[in-house]
Amino acid sequence: MALPKLIVILGTTACGKSGLGVELAKHVGGEIVSADSRQVYRGLDLGTGKVTEEEMDGVPHHLLDVVSPNQSYSVAEFQRDAYAAIDDILARGKVPLLVGGTGLYVRAVAEGYTFQESQPDPVLRAQLERKSAEELYAMFRAQTGRTLSGGEEKNRHRLVRTMEKLLSGDSLTESPRVPRYEVLQLGMTYPRDVLCRRIDERLQKRLDDGMIEEVARLRAEGATDAFLEGLGLEYRYILWYLTGKLSSQDELFDELGRAIKRFAKRQMVWFKKDRDVLWLDTEGAPLSQAIQAADAFLRG
Repeated sequence: MALPKLIVILGTTACGKSGLGVELAKHVGGEIVSADSRQVYRGLDLGTGKVTEEEMDGVPHHLLDVVSPNQSYSVAEFQRDAYAAIDDILARGKVPLLVGGTGLYVRAVAEGYTFQESQPDPVLRAQLERKSAEELYAMFRAQTGRTLSGGEEKNRHRLVRTMEKLLSGDSLTESPRVPRYEVLQLGMTYPRDVLCRRIDERLQKRLDDGMIEEVARLRAEGATDAFLEGLGLEYRYILWYLTGKLSSQDELFDELGRAIKRFAKRQMVWFKKDRDVLWLDTEGAPLSQAIQAADAFLRG
């Protein structure tokens, strides 16, 4: 029996995935499911590059703003919610598009990872919360023999939750994989020099639009420094600026810009491992290429 079809748009930060997703969704009659580990949080808008209502251009988006700051949200929970959203889109005769840059989220849905749930252990959680991201990642590697990339190895918030599961006797398992959908994966990135310029331009615009004020507001509304630190990149570095670890906005721009570029490089390493991605020519006509590939995929 044929599997239902899912279009995935993946790639590095600052490469235009969201815009391409909207245009392709309008062409195929689709709806978008976000695959971003930070955009699931309410109030994290500028720092995550969350698509605005105007940018959505009438295309429904799912799995944005689904949990509050300080709450844990695992990849297994994302997979469950993404499956529900995708199946609902399919049931209404629309085409689902999974769009995002969190590699583990994309693979969990596209490849059908299998996860086991564990019950919360408050004592263990308290012990883990006292450890740094580096210590947690070392524990993860010792327990699993696996490495993480794409920023996952520095995401303290998620590492705490993952180690809680592993040490409480359950296992984070990705085997056997049970694909739920037939998948077309479209990839987006730019040459390194172009991508670095786009990252700098986008970072300056977000700072001008109030990204520092967004982080200050989140803290005032109760988001903990540990939570913001665990989000990495924009939220970690702006927290450091607000608490005096970075002395000026110029230093913030320089340090954060370098961190985002390192993150984009790790993303590319992660995504390049998958040979089933059709990489679009972003400096040519990526939308035309995406439309041609999607039309053939949906017909076939």
